[in-house]
Amino acid sequence: MSRYQDVIIAGFGGQGVMLIGNLLAQAGMEHGLDVTFIPVYGAEMRGGTANCTVVMDEHAIGSPLVRRPLSTIILNQPSLEKFQPRLAEGGVQIVNSSLVEKSALEPQRRTVYIPVNDMAHRLGSVKMANMVALGAWLKATGALPPEAVRDAMHRVISQHYARLIPANVKALEAGYAFV
Repeated sequence: MSRYQDVIIAGFGGQGVMLIGNLLAQAGMEHGLDVTFIPVYGAEMRGGTANCTVVMDEHAIGSPLVRRPLSTIILNQPSLEKFQPRLAEGGVQIVNSSLVEKSALEPQRRTVYIPVNDMAHRLGSVKMANMVALGAWLKATGALPPEAVRDAMHRVISQHYARLIPANVKALEAGYAFV
């Protein structure tokens, strides 16, 4: 039995899409999985579109390309419009209800509709919305234990921002608890 999981994470530049993709990839490697991480940037870094793909498996990964992801983390409306149709049947999408209209959700999709921006704001900074979404994804998919991601933060988040790790852990836990 394979522990295969893939995810497309998408949002605006500046929402921390690449950070949580990198964090997830690092946690997967440290958890003994083979991992690929592919970042895709839009025309602008901050405010433009950004997405990344993470694939994890206990076996060698044949291709890092994902056409029909098993899961998505959607942080804004344009990302929902682009990636929701690609979600595999039976897949799960984590959708930021703070920025995405509920009417745009396809009812046949398994969706965790979570106010990640609002939750992050209540925790102290909307910049932690990405961690709230990642926590929700961890619970919804069961792909990795939250401790694996928490531990990987110390290797992914630069020393300059290390003081923010405890707040990011709280945001991760809040997203996990929401699901």
